[in-house]
Amino acid sequence: MNIIVTGKHLEITPALKKYAEKKIKKFNRYLPNISEAIVTLSIEKYRHKVEVLLKVNGVLIQAEGITGEIYSSIDEVVEKLDRQVKKYKEKLVSHRKNEGKASGTQLEAAATAETGRIIKNKRFELKPMSPDEAAMQMELLDKDFFVFTNVGSGDINVIYRRKDGNFGLIEPLRSKK
Repeated sequence: MNIIVTGKHLEITPALKKYAEKKIKKFNRYLPNISEAIVTLSIEKYRHKVEVLLKVNGVLIQAEGITGEIYSSIDEVVEKLDRQVKKYKEKLVSHRKNEGKASGTQLEAAATAETGRIIKNKRFELKPMSPDEAAMQMELLDKDFFVFTNVGSGDINVIYRRKDGNFGLIEPLRSKK
């Protein structure tokens, strides 16, 4: 597993880097196929923030922790990741029973400001997947929606979380000429 530790408004000391790497390496026991872990440490006023992104077979598992101290933020994010990794493994086992091995990719859509202007633009690779795999990926990323290429139709679809806790799927209709 390749662990990348970066800092924003913070100098990464060898002790801090070693502590973060030690905490993240433990996930290799649970998921031996983690290809990369990106750890971003930052300080904003009195908030110490740690963001971690694990790349596992094309699936992304993401968490962040914010506390008043950088080491406790690392511990908090590790606890969150631990819960998400367990949830991922449970879903992977249930998918294997039903359909075979699950896989996915991270997607995020552009966010709009209150004024309606586009203030952020993201580009990402769309990996074909089933709606069930997309729902799993959306939950792992802890997002309210997810854009993906439907493996069955080849069209771009959007899956979203409804207020009642269920999921909705938006599929384009092909116009008849």
